Amino acid sequence: MKFSLNRFPAPTRTDEAQSCLICGQTCRPVLAGLFDDRFGAPGTFAIWRCGHCGLEQTWPRPSAGELKGLYERFYNAGVKPDSAYGGLREAFLTSGLYRLWLKWDGDMSFHGRRGVGRLLDVGCNEGRGLSLYAANGFEVEGLELNEPAAELARRRGFQVHTEALAQFRPAAPYDVVVLANVLEHAWDPVTMLASVRRLLRPEGEVWISCPNAASLWRRVFGRAWINWHVPFHLWHFSSNTLQELLSLANFSIITIKTFTPALWVTQSICLRASRPEGGRNKLIRCAPLVALMTLIIKLLVLPFFHNINRRMAGDCLIVVAQANK
Repeated sequence: MKFSLNRFPAPTRTDEAQSCLICGQTCRPVLAGLFDDRFGAPGTFAIWRCGHCGLEQTWPRPSAGELKGLYERFYNAGVKPDSAYGGLREAFLTSGLYRLWLKWDGDMSFHGRRGVGRLLDVGCNEGRGLSLYAANGFEVEGLELNEPAAELARRRGFQVHTEALAQFRPAAPYDVVVLANVLEHAWDPVTMLASVRRLLRPEGEVWISCPNAASLWRRVFGRAWINWHVPFHLWHFSSNTLQELLSLANFSIITIKTFTPALWVTQSICLRASRPEGGRNKLIRCAPLVALMTLIIKLLVLPFFHNINRRMAGDCLIVVAQANK
């Protein structure tokens, strides 16, 4: 399958990018010339911001069908489990050291949360998170559109669905739906949250993590910020715009906060050091280097920036919201 994302025209006054998803007001470009510096997917992209509510989006936006092809070609099932990198990551995530790291550095995937009830992990990939949620007491299922990734998760013994979220009809409602670094990937996040609302029992919870568009680190790293991640990150939320979106979907915020994962700072440094246009970034795949840098950053750099989280300027947004009756 061939991809030609550069065929998208530059936005004009009649283009969809001019209309904000939340408030319908006019959007304007604020950053141009972005490309996929992680995996080498084709195309050059810009960031457009709503002048009224501040919601930002990637433009041009690939169609839903093109996105599916891009994920299958470039994401596939992530790192192959039999690779050296995949083996090291798997060993770390199943170790007690990982539990300690979550308490120390922050838990962007809710892997440390304990509880009971039915939990659906949307975008479960190859199922590493499912193993951790199950160990924490939940009855877990996954939803993953990438069939190779879903099959790897099934080999772990989990039930994984491959329907689109809007068409998914479970046998029973869920107590928790997890959107860990997922909502920013959604072609239509309003529809995604409406579907999540339908899947939850009354007063069930959605757990959301996503990059923070109001992050200090975005300003520090500029175009090398790891969380532009075009064309896969279609939306760039701040705490304000995410709260507006959840309100539209009939959710009430329980908690909202930010923190900065040391790994994300490391990855941004790697991109600043080497941004190969049209190819994979090799530095962020070098496990020993990434591990060493992440530890150094956590010990020597981030302690000087602890106040940014209190000001909602950390790199990662963490939200727990409850479905309204």
